[in-house]
Amino acid sequence: MVRHTATRAGPEALRAGSVAEMRQVTTRWRAVRLRPVHPAGWWFDGLLLAGLVTLTAALAAGHLFGLDRAVADWSDAHRPTTAYWIAWLLNYLGQGGPLTLIAVGLGVLLAVRLRSARPLLPPVAGLVLINLVVGALKVATARPAPSASVREPFLAPEQTLPLFQHELPLQFARSYPSGHVVNAIIWYGVIVLLLAQLLETYGRTLPPRIAVAVRVIPPLVVFFTTMYLGWHWLTDSIAGLLLGLLLDRVLHRMPWDDVPLPARFDQGRHTH
Repeated sequence: MVRHTATRAGPEALRAGSVAEMRQVTTRWRAVRLRPVHPAGWWFDGLLLAGLVTLTAALAAGHLFGLDRAVADWSDAHRPTTAYWIAWLLNYLGQGGPLTLIAVGLGVLLAVRLRSARPLLPPVAGLVLINLVVGALKVATARPAPSASVREPFLAPEQTLPLFQHELPLQFARSYPSGHVVNAIIWYGVIVLLLAQLLETYGRTLPPRIAVAVRVIPPLVVFFTTMYLGWHWLTDSIAGLLLGLLLDRVLHRMPWDDVPLPARFDQGRHTH
């Protein structure tokens, strides 16, 4: 309970009020705490980052090309028409455009029900992370896809493997890491987060097994189909898996309910 011990008027009161407001805002920011993730602690984040850095360094040094080539060649030799189209359809589980629309749509529905823009924060943050981090890595590593030897720019098979081929046009050298895999990990994580909150507003809960299945199965399907279709190297997909899990942990650590928002964008909270 707040007690008022004196009443002031004039400039002194304005100054006192300003200081109080500043303290209140500062206190609010300090109250923000990161949410727990599983596995807990930062060691797993460090492991994911170390794995990504090590994998990238190995590829930059010319290692693992034999493994990538062997997986790509096996896929080419075991891809009948029916299997191709099944894999092609399943790979749509990792298409960034539709997943973004679904996540934003859930955010809008939840925002309307809660009378707050807060549910839009996770999909916006996910979109920013994907475009900035994944996009920057693709441009920086400049690696062609396996299919670059059978379609434009029709490179020699051995030239499709190395990183840092900046002499190629950008559209032909952005295979590493796999954006499909990162999309699947991040967007299904955001979708589960928002769907669970939306169901809560109707007095229902999202069964944990369904939540786990939605978060695990689509990324795994995308992981394998991108390789099988020859759209990514094995190491592209592994890098996407490592980076996707790392960014997913960043998003799920954010205390979205405690991020300070102006009252006009968070009306539901201020009416209680």
